[in-house]
Amino acid sequence: QVQLVESGGGLVQPGGSLRLSCAASRTISSIYGMGWYRQTPGKQREWVGTITIGGSTNYADSVKGRFSISRDNAKNTMYVQMNSLKPEDTAVYNCYADVRGIRYWGKGTLVTVSS
Repeated sequence: QVQLVESGGGLVQPGGSLRLSCAASRTISSIYGMGWYRQTPGKQREWVGTITIGGSTNYADSVKGRFSISRDNAKNTMYVQMNSLKPEDTAVYNCYADVRGIRYWGKGTLVTVSS
């Protein structure tokens, strides 16, 4: 059981950077898998990336080299640092955590990349 709250979304120009946070209501040190998805109207929900309990990360090809996921267990928070943002990165970003076989979701934060 965990509640997740995203923050850090907003309006940014193409080429800019943004860092999103996912704050959890409990310790995340024992959570095996956490990560991010995003969704834009007219598109299916797209997997962005994951981070494991050991800190290993994987990313979708569309964000590889630009996004970086990390976790701070002391703060019970996961992050995604987003650099070199493109208009196609515009989406609602949701974080998730897999706990005891159940996937928990945050409500999302909107990122808009536009001039």
